[in-house]
Amino acid sequence: MQPYSGRPQDLPTKAELDRLRVEYAKDRRLSYLGHLDLIATIERCVRRSGLPFSIGNGFARRMRLQFSGALPVGASSCCEYFDVRLTERVDEGEALAMLAAATPAALAPLRAGYVPGTLPALEAWLDRATWSVEIAGEGMRSSAVLEGIAAVRDEGSLTYLRGDREKTINLDRCLVDASVEDAPGGDVVVTLETRSGSGAFLRPGVLIDAALQRAGIERPSFVRVRRIGQSHEEDGRLVEPLGPFCQSVAAPLF
Repeated sequence: MQPYSGRPQDLPTKAELDRLRVEYAKDRRLSYLGHLDLIATIERCVRRSGLPFSIGNGFARRMRLQFSGALPVGASSCCEYFDVRLTERVDEGEALAMLAAATPAALAPLRAGYVPGTLPALEAWLDRATWSVEIAGEGMRSSAVLEGIAAVRDEGSLTYLRGDREKTINLDRCLVDASVEDAPGGDVVVTLETRSGSGAFLRPGVLIDAALQRAGIERPSFVRVRRIGQSHEEDGRLVEPLGPFCQSVAAPLF
């Protein structure tokens, strides 16, 4: 815990602390790391890096960290994010180098930058995602896969079991777009644009399983899921996680 000699009421509020946003990859064997284990791993990396992180004022006294939405176990990504509150500002490039030296290569930090402290929590704010799903199997055809996705989408909702519980996803809300193309070697690559919010999250693997079933396609040899983009949807625009956020500057579009 970091010592503080002043009165508790004189501590800076969370919004007043510098909020460093870090983009990192989740790859290789660490794609099978569960979200809670990921949080614990990143926290240890931040501690080892030597960054002046802030500790919350609650009973648990935890590091002030926020994460983007959890990946399905086994899915990789080149665009995961976490926010850490710092007690003093560190140059962005220096902070990135400090984190890189303390982090496994399969969770390598890619970019870092400061974002407004008053932005909503990262998990809720990032409500759009782009996924790449590679499917391999005997006789796999892009046209058949696309027909299967269209059949599922036409149903308007998708119900599946997660553990012992039945879940239903509104596809009209959560599935923004889908495209399919053939890849070398007979594989098929599906690109999905999804939207999350109010507890609704479309798992690409669940959609693909249902689409293959509707299309009468046999179980594939493998399905590889990778998140390749995250953003925030606002007034018909997609805002990049590292900004710009100023109202006078046009938000970048994907």
